[in-house]
Amino acid sequence: MAKQETKNEDYENATFTYVTPGTDLERENMILKQTVSQLRTELDRYRSPALMVAEVVDVMGDNAIIRVPNGNKFYVDVSLSVKGIKPGNTILVEQKNLTIVDKLERNRKLEAEQFVIIEKPIVTWDDIGGLKEQIREIQEVIELPLKKPELFRKVGIKPPKGILLHGPPGTGKTLLAKAVAASTDSVFIEIVASELVQKFIGEGAKLVKDIFNLAREKAPAIIFIDEMDALAAKRIDLGTSGEREVQRTFMQFLAEIDGFKNLDNVKVIGCTNRKDILDPAVLRPGRLDRLIEVPNPDREGLEQIFKIHTKEMTLDKDVDVKRLLKLMDGFSGAEVKATVTEAGYFAIRKNRRKVIQKDLEKAADKVRRGEEDGPGDYTGMFG
Repeated sequence: MAKQETKNEDYENATFTYVTPGTDLERENMILKQTVSQLRTELDRYRSPALMVAEVVDVMGDNAIIRVPNGNKFYVDVSLSVKGIKPGNTILVEQKNLTIVDKLERNRKLEAEQFVIIEKPIVTWDDIGGLKEQIREIQEVIELPLKKPELFRKVGIKPPKGILLHGPPGTGKTLLAKAVAASTDSVFIEIVASELVQKFIGEGAKLVKDIFNLAREKAPAIIFIDEMDALAAKRIDLGTSGEREVQRTFMQFLAEIDGFKNLDNVKVIGCTNRKDILDPAVLRPGRLDRLIEVPNPDREGLEQIFKIHTKEMTLDKDVDVKRLLKLMDGFSGAEVKATVTEAGYFAIRKNRRKVIQKDLEKAADKVRRGEEDGPGDYTGMFG
């Protein structure tokens, strides 16, 4: 009986919400209408045709001449809602009549910056071994005109606009370019030539133009072009669109070099392992006319490079450097660095703090045979 009384008390004290008939149905109906409206809007987006990105070439009253991605030009109408377009603007056009419907506000410099590496190098001349003569030439051709242009004006000569570094892989060509950029406090703009050849016609040439404009804005600047042979190989008469695009990009590159003065604060350094296949047009006077060969180091150069890469390494006092140099005969600078790094790994695997002669000899042999670094045995290293 007491239990029944408790239930009655709970019932009397409970709070009830009275819902007007139809309120839940109306709310649900409203939600469904909103959902249907959103779905219709989304469906219209799928049905509407995509807009094409184009470039304004010229503006003529209420009309404009545009260039579409395939390079063709059209005389088109401009929508009344689009105001203030100018030549060079990036615009959106509808695909049927190519009427301009909107203007894109985008920074073209950012497009170029996607394909380049921009940095302030910290490499010094002391970080480079075995290239004394090459360093002297680069200092004369690149460093001196950037630091003391008045000397050239007084004498009345024009320094080269750029140089070409050529030689086997791993000999220090990129290091030389970074060192001269650091010594002149220049911005280092690194480009891989194959990246300049874009998929769409005309894109590569525009990219080259943007990169040189970027260099002028950030001057003093060094434009370093790696794999130069991908862009400036000897021209052959092929009918493919890809080959024509490479040639179009190359011609724009030559035009940009011709377009700035010798004493501008922008220098071009090309780099290649295949000088024999380069087009003579890029090597003629007034362009990349100073050729600097960067060969594999001799015995003295190997010793300098070895000392540079081991200056922070703990070597055993019994290490025979002369014996090691014989084992590394014919190595490039990059292979010497790989040998030193690999020797360090051998020491770590044995849980040693010093690198001994055996580590370096095994590493030199491994690099010469071109073996890839395996996982190694690190037993006992991690507690």
